Amino acid sequence: MPVIRPHAKAAAVLAGVLALAGCSGSEAATPAHPTWHNGEVNAVSRTTSAAGVATTTSMRPDGTLETVAVDLVTGRKLWAHPATMAGRLPGMGVSAPAIVATGTGQAVAVAVDPAREGKGNATLVGRDARTGAQKWTRPLHSTFGPQRCGTFVCVPEHTALAKARLVVLDPQSGRLLWKLPGIAEVEWSDSSRAVLLRMARHPVLEAYDLKSGRRVWQLPVEQALGPGVDLSGGWSFGATADNLVGYLAPYTNPATKKVSAFGLFSVRLSDGAVNWIRPSVVRVYPSGSPGLAPVVRPVDQQGQYGGFARLDAQSGRVLGQIPAAQVPGSGWWLAFPPQMEKLGFLKHDKPGNAFDLATGRSTEIKDQRGWSFCVTDPKPLALRSQIPGFYSVASLCEFDLASGRKTAGAKAPPAWFTGSQDGWRLWRDEAGGLHGIRDGAGTSPGMYG
Repeated sequence: MPVIRPHAKAAAVLAGVLALAGCSGSEAATPAHPTWHNGEVNAVSRTTSAAGVATTTSMRPDGTLETVAVDLVTGRKLWAHPATMAGRLPGMGVSAPAIVATGTGQAVAVAVDPAREGKGNATLVGRDARTGAQKWTRPLHSTFGPQRCGTFVCVPEHTALAKARLVVLDPQSGRLLWKLPGIAEVEWSDSSRAVLLRMARHPVLEAYDLKSGRRVWQLPVEQALGPGVDLSGGWSFGATADNLVGYLAPYTNPATKKVSAFGLFSVRLSDGAVNWIRPSVVRVYPSGSPGLAPVVRPVDQQGQYGGFARLDAQSGRVLGQIPAAQVPGSGWWLAFPPQMEKLGFLKHDKPGNAFDLATGRSTEIKDQRGWSFCVTDPKPLALRSQIPGFYSVASLCEFDLASGRKTAGAKAPPAWFTGSQDGWRLWRDEAGGLHGIRDGAGTSPGMYG
């Protein structure tokens, strides 16, 4: 079975909205919802947004990177500045800018620029999100990239050195508020707290009060999944309601040939208590966020895959499954409809298969459509002055399962893939163009968390 492990980290509530054509090109002549397409960018990272501005990392034709900001309502490009990565690992994908709302209707965008004046290997820069005006800088040796953590910015620093640490900064001034030793990543945050994955031989989830830096709770990941956890296989987290669902992928140690502990687990955001555990399952792709619509396959002690199961993120129970005996041979890729009520096996340029997830029964593939990866053999990005092995974030296309071909016309990928931020859904198309549509309300996680 093809399995990829994007790093990281949803059905939107549909609402009627007046049509509004985007300045950068509309998705259709008379769209049912505000929609836009910006083909000026070649987005290669996730997209972040706040206070009416969306930011992404784009690759230029010469292989260099830049931070790009666009107006969230129209898709119009606001500004762009050179960007780089210093110390980020290829398996993590290209880092995205962090964007933090200031509470005054404005936001600050924080990104990694090339080094300045010979200080460090790169420069962390805070800018006014709408104008691009520089507010502050901070030299960097190595980093995985900035992240929004509540109303602050969290940045792992010196990640290539023994003195690695996580710093929490004021986005307005860049002032250091507090710090933690070691490498950590933000997996969830609200206005007052953040949950960090502290990366070590024995990884730990910890919740912190953002203003004081006081630790609220702690959960060793091995307490949930068992001993032998190894982050080398990849991980992803997603949250809905009061719970955080995490996934750790298996990793085979080349020296010992042993497979690490892996699977899904859920913790309460209030106190870190474990809600449920699904060990020895692999997450499949494409699929929804672990915190909303996890789809998995069990793996036995001999490494044999079972069938497919859609899980309820709140309880961990099986909502629907396809027995292993019904999985059709090989040479297929998974494809899901917008509501994920069916599981399709896409065979390019050939008839595929489809199953009803609620009953597990095979269904007629005539007129069945599903969303799957546009490209199944992506090429690494030809980035200049970066270590090789980085890929752009995936793009989804709609396919006709009966023919195995892409359907005609540009459509918005489903919400379980894009997620939603205050009703806006953003995604990258095959060519790297950035799209936006406001067809819902509220916020929900997508495939990348």
